[in-house]
Amino acid sequence: MPGLLGKKIGMTSVFSAEGKNLPCTVIEVGPCVVTQVKTAETDGYEAVQLGFVDQKDKHTTKPLAGHFKKAGVTAKRHLAEFKGFEGCKPGDVLNVDLFEENGFIDVVGTSKGKGFQGVVKRHGFGGVGQATLGQHNRLRAPGSIGACSYPAKVFKGTRMGGQMGNVRVTVQNLQIIKVIAEHNLLLVKGSVPGSKGSIVLIEK
Repeated sequence: MPGLLGKKIGMTSVFSAEGKNLPCTVIEVGPCVVTQVKTAETDGYEAVQLGFVDQKDKHTTKPLAGHFKKAGVTAKRHLAEFKGFEGCKPGDVLNVDLFEENGFIDVVGTSKGKGFQGVVKRHGFGGVGQATLGQHNRLRAPGSIGACSYPAKVFKGTRMGGQMGNVRVTVQNLQIIKVIAEHNLLLVKGSVPGSKGSIVLIEK
């Protein structure tokens, strides 16, 4: 599906026509430049590669520098492919006008990394309750993770402590509250994954 690259600016709130206070995320969307058009004849599939955020030439590898030179565009820091575009050619600029107010989008980003977390924070375990009757330092422990002599193993997928966050997350069907075309801004109802300044993919 068609989409663009953007940068998460932060969160704010706006009032709807009914007077409700809606939490929303501000995303700077584009402008994105077409750096390559892939076709079924040459690449085996059809897609458009978009570049976002200018980058200095000294920070660009020689293969990528040649790639951008062939497309006739300046070096870009972030690249992503989207399907569903027609009639595009290298050098074309796509901006936030692709989206409409009250439309719905999917946002793909990398969630905030939380490091190693226990089962209470990571999976919502309730703990064991009161620290009485001989209870000792097991308030937030997961409890038993296995069975008895049969099957005598811990099943794959058992919820335990571990690395939390820093994974690719897709949030679907977010409503577009407002489009501010002159500043390339998109106001989306609700939250999107990632920290402020992180790069996200907005799919129509």
